[in-house]
Amino acid sequence: MTSSSPPKPARESELPKPVEETTDDLIDKLQSRKVVPLRHPWRWAASLVVVVLLAQAAHALTTNDAFQWDAFGYWFTRPVVVEGLLLTLQLTGLSAVFGLLGGILLALMRLSRNPVLQSVAWAYIWLFRSIPLIVLLLFLANITALYATLSLGIPFGPSFVEFSANDLLSFYMVAVLGLSLNEAAYAAEIVRSGIISVDQSQLEAASALGLPKGRQYRRIILPQATRAIIPAYANQLIGLLKGTSVVYITSLLELFGVVQSQASINSGQIIPLLMVGTIWYIVLTSLLSVVQYYLERYFSRGALRTVPPTPFQRLRSRLRTTGVAR
Repeated sequence: MTSSSPPKPARESELPKPVEETTDDLIDKLQSRKVVPLRHPWRWAASLVVVVLLAQAAHALTTNDAFQWDAFGYWFTRPVVVEGLLLTLQLTGLSAVFGLLGGILLALMRLSRNPVLQSVAWAYIWLFRSIPLIVLLLFLANITALYATLSLGIPFGPSFVEFSANDLLSFYMVAVLGLSLNEAAYAAEIVRSGIISVDQSQLEAASALGLPKGRQYRRIILPQATRAIIPAYANQLIGLLKGTSVVYITSLLELFGVVQSQASINSGQIIPLLMVGTIWYIVLTSLLSVVQYYLERYFSRGALRTVPPTPFQRLRSRLRTTGVAR
């Protein structure tokens, strides 16, 4: 038997040479390939359903004679409605300021190490979050049944100045006081949640540097907590704006009170008057949402590397891409 000898290795010159591709060749290959976008048929079907529903809603609003759009246009800018609108803005602004200041004070009291301050703040928040706003306003409107006069003086001692409760607590003051007391309880929890959301290492570093407590809160904690406070408190502020509609029970005619009083006089125009109040509340809420957006964008500058563009900047960028604007 003859043994087969192993094959001889091929010479280097006989081996196939690898094809060397340059970077330009690879780029040309990638550019020549056709990119097919991923199809989303169900997304388009859902969009079609939404468009049909919106078209039906718009058709119902424009063709239903019960809305009485001519009466709506008449009442929308009437002086009596504008006066009620301005009163609503006044109540919202004053109650928001007083409620936020009271909420900051209550939040700091709850975070204090003093057990008395903690207990008082907790009891206030528990009480005023438990009482419905309409009950609180009715109670304050009838406070004169309990106290005919209010006085200033030494506790448990003589009084120096006395006021008539009827003269001091007008319907306007009752509304501002009730809304502010109610708002402070909710604002306190919003502020407290924003403060405790700051990392504890920030406080430890500030304490290690020997910074006083007041400066720690002003320069380190509050600027970071504001980013968490703004969205929640803006939502609470919108609720306050709509909550002013209950002050009509104190005979104070704000926007909703004006709409209700005019609807009772003009019984055939209830729907257009309700639409007037609805549209005005939507306009005011939309304006508050715009302010909230820009405040969040402003305070996010230290947390985000790149601040997201505004809607106007996005629109301008799209117009530039299409060649409409420069």
